[in-house]
Amino acid sequence: MKRLYLIFACILFCTYCGPNVQRVAAQTNHHYTNLSHEERIERREQRIAEYEHFIDSLVLSRNFEFNPQTVQQLPAGGTVLLSNPTYTVTLWRGSVDVCIPYYVGYVPPYRYILINTVVPNVNNVQIHQTATGWNVEFKCSLYATGEYTFVFDIDSRNGGATLTISYPWYSPVQYTGTLSKVY
Repeated sequence: MKRLYLIFACILFCTYCGPNVQRVAAQTNHHYTNLSHEERIERREQRIAEYEHFIDSLVLSRNFEFNPQTVQQLPAGGTVLLSNPTYTVTLWRGSVDVCIPYYVGYVPPYRYILINTVVPNVNNVQIHQTATGWNVEFKCSLYATGEYTFVFDIDSRNGGATLTISYPWYSPVQYTGTLSKVY
């Protein structure tokens, strides 16, 4: 019997709220459709400029997270899609947190390994502005005595980034992905 009362109360509530939700949604769409073509273009350009400023501030703060979406063994390896959300490279407060797949070897078959480590002190971060965005480069020792070179090519307009990791004994590995804020 209690279930019947609960179902009846839900039906009454939905009957009352349904038309109000539709009315509010219609008003929101009506406001956007009343804008002229030029106003919509202006609002779109303003949002793009705000996003560019956001990416620029992330890079200049040296506190950002790279979220890879593809990985490729250079010079001509196949591209592999990455769907694991835990694969990231985080540059934050002078440290680097790396958790990404990496391919080792000069010739096929390459071996897959997972780089999963934190480097507490990275002092040699170099940031250069380019025509399309930024170039961020630093070197650090992860596991071995040799140094890995990390080079980010960041496009400010769309937030896309390319990371190339080089090691003296292996072919470079390149990742494409996006930048996000470190929370």
